[in-house]
Amino acid sequence: MKIEKGEILQGKVTGIAKFGAFVEIAPGKSGLVYISEIANTFVKEVSDHLTVGQEVTVKVVSIDEQGRINLSIKQALPPPEKKEPPKREPVYQSAPVEEVAGESQDAGFEDKLKKFMKDSESRLSDIKRQRDAKGGGKRRR
Repeated sequence: MKIEKGEILQGKVTGIAKFGAFVEIAPGKSGLVYISEIANTFVKEVSDHLTVGQEVTVKVVSIDEQGRINLSIKQALPPPEKKEPPKREPVYQSAPVEEVAGESQDAGFEDKLKKFMKDSESRLSDIKRQRDAKGGGKRRR
């Protein structure tokens, strides 16, 4: 029996190692399924997914010059369904349009600007006062 790259075959697990599993795909023909090619999820232990004597469907990934056959169970499976992440609502809550920070919508732009400037100057002066009290002002030499 001639085995070619890309073929999907039935095989039987004949041995398990830390790095993968050996699968007999034809009488006298065996290949290796590396641990990364066993499942679509992370595989820590090969024996958690496969047992000796288990029938598996494999895909021939490659055949090297020495006749060694690399197999994949993962590639022989149908592709996993992609799940869309759940839609999330925004975390922030916006204030009603009629009232922002205690102001009515009737307040004009000039009034809002004056209030902002006053609050800003007040905060800056508080910061400067605290810095000077701690001795964090300009250093003198």
